[in-house]
Amino acid sequence: MEQTQSKDTQTAYEDHPDKGMVIDKLEELGIQYKIFEHEPVFTVEQGLHLHDIIPGGHCKNLFLKDKKGELWLISAIESTKIDLKKIEPLIASARLSFASPERLEENLKVKPGSVTPFALIHDEYNKINVILDSNLFDYEQVNFHPLHNHESLMLTPNDLVLYIKAVGYQPKIVDLSGKSY
Repeated sequence: MEQTQSKDTQTAYEDHPDKGMVIDKLEELGIQYKIFEHEPVFTVEQGLHLHDIIPGGHCKNLFLKDKKGELWLISAIESTKIDLKKIEPLIASARLSFASPERLEENLKVKPGSVTPFALIHDEYNKINVILDSNLFDYEQVNFHPLHNHESLMLTPNDLVLYIKAVGYQPKIVDLSGKSY
């Protein structure tokens, strides 16, 4: 593991107390990763300048609920335009909307702006449906927050799938780019 830091950080959220669980799981699985420290990033727009210093695909994550109350975590390349109405049939859901910050913290133990597939380690009942954008696999490396929004953790898309499976999920891989809808 190599850690790269930039000291221009005004931390909105402190290190998540369970970040070590994620790192331990990655190391247990033999997954190579790299962590980049940066200022807190709450939106895709706020993180666009990071492309100059952090290689790979930069990702966004949506924590959603549907009309039946099922929960969904969708991870995609940040430039992917996600139309919730159009992806509903692709994932066999209806009336998707953003889940509340309270539901996010209750299920994934993270705050808005820090949604990440690494937080699935907290969902001990496996009640979240996991969707990965197939376009993640167009990149050698992809970046996600490691439970807080002032770092990015880079790994391969295949290693991300390995991690997700190791914490009890079978992610569904879907083309969210709009080409298939």
